[in-house]
Amino acid sequence: MRTVTWTDHDAVLLDLDGVITPTAEVHMRAWADMFNAFLGSYDGAAADRSPYTEADYFAHVDGKPRYDGVRDFLAARGIELSEERVRELGDRKNDAFNEVLARDGVVAYPGSVALLDHLRELGMPLGVVSSSANAPAVLEAAGLADRFGTVVSGAVATDLGLPGKPEPDTFVHAARELGADVARSVVFEDAVSGVRAGAAGGFALVVGVDRGAGVETLSEAGADLVVADLAELLPGPVA
Repeated sequence: MRTVTWTDHDAVLLDLDGVITPTAEVHMRAWADMFNAFLGSYDGAAADRSPYTEADYFAHVDGKPRYDGVRDFLAARGIELSEERVRELGDRKNDAFNEVLARDGVVAYPGSVALLDHLRELGMPLGVVSSSANAPAVLEAAGLADRFGTVVSGAVATDLGLPGKPEPDTFVHAARELGADVARSVVFEDAVSGVRAGAAGGFALVVGVDRGAGVETLSEAGADLVVADLAELLPGPVA
């Protein structure tokens, strides 16, 4: 069990996929299906066309705005495409994600809901900061849409012209929306890019949530502490 003195803080800002809901797994499958189909048909001679893997997700895609993830993965493979083609691939991945969400729904991590319950009892302002444009739909599907004072999704960031993670701007905007001091706000992130965003923004505490990136990797990116589940931060013993 870890201890955080919540009364020392003004707000808690949480990434969604992989922190509150296990939708990161859905994103991972959608990315893999899209990229492997693309690589199988791509005929660029100098490119690395080996299959897309989970390691590629964590290294190039996780936590970033969708089109940035496409660009960064392709660059890592030595592939250059037009912006129109980049967006086409990103949209194809998004369609696959929405199909899975509509078919299977989503259930939030029990430990995350338990911590959200505790923070609500304390009257702590809460916000979601997600690179996904689908964040509102995911929260609705999980029955958590009423828990947050602000939801800064990828669509909101685009509308406001805010750069995505690893830049801190979306988290800073969320804190301001909640009337909170950045230096007294807490960030929860499972992605390296998101942890870097929190570290760059001057937040009071950056909590890494290890859903596969690794404790050492998240710590090196700037996490002040790393947990495997948000229930670790509940007061008292956890069953």
